[in-house]
Amino acid sequence: MFDIYTIIFLALAVFIFIRLRSVLGQRTGRERPPYDPYSRRDAAKAPAGVESGADKVINFPDRKGDPAGAPVPAEPADESEPAPPRWAGVAEIGSAVANGLDAIAAQDRDFDAKHFVTGARAAYEMIVVAFAEGDRSTLKDLLAKDVYDGFAAAIAEREQRGEKMETRFVGIEKADLVEASVKGRTAQITVRFLSQLISVTRDRNGQTVDGDPEMVADVTDVWTFSRDLGARDPNWKLVATEAAS
Repeated sequence: MFDIYTIIFLALAVFIFIRLRSVLGQRTGRERPPYDPYSRRDAAKAPAGVESGADKVINFPDRKGDPAGAPVPAEPADESEPAPPRWAGVAEIGSAVANGLDAIAAQDRDFDAKHFVTGARAAYEMIVVAFAEGDRSTLKDLLAKDVYDGFAAAIAEREQRGEKMETRFVGIEKADLVEASVKGRTAQITVRFLSQLISVTRDRNGQTVDGDPEMVADVTDVWTFSRDLGARDPNWKLVATEAAS
């Protein structure tokens, strides 16, 4: 039934099968996957614990001991140049004013001394012009009650005399902080303003009774602003005025 060639081919097939089995071995279900030189790099691209298919990705330490995929630490900051003082340009380090500003900032994290100075300069000009024009509404929003009452009384007296005041700002040369403090929840900052302005007061007939419409005068005022740090209102109000020589 079998010729010699069939027997030879069958014998050869059995021989090849036995050789392949001895080389490849048998699968038991516990075989380790072949080593993939790129698998570690791929795993580092995904965070630990994220599943990829049915396997969990795990980050292995690299040669330096750092987890693969961990952020590279930032270069150390150049400490050759020290950071500028907290109140640079506003108050000297260790001064009473700087200490007072520290006390204010401790209760109000949003406090910025430079922004305060900018606001104080604007408020100073607004108040001076509003007083000259008799603008009680503007003054009421910017002044504490007792200061407002004094300004309003002076305006009323001027109006009774039939006088009119004209004030024109040339500019504010300086606005320096001279005092800063906190008492309880009330912060106070005193500012010395050096300004140039033209001011003249005329009677009902238009005659000059005070000032000079052609002269630029240097004026120094020392004003104190206050704010309740516990209040929602972020605005500061003028609580005291003083004319300095």
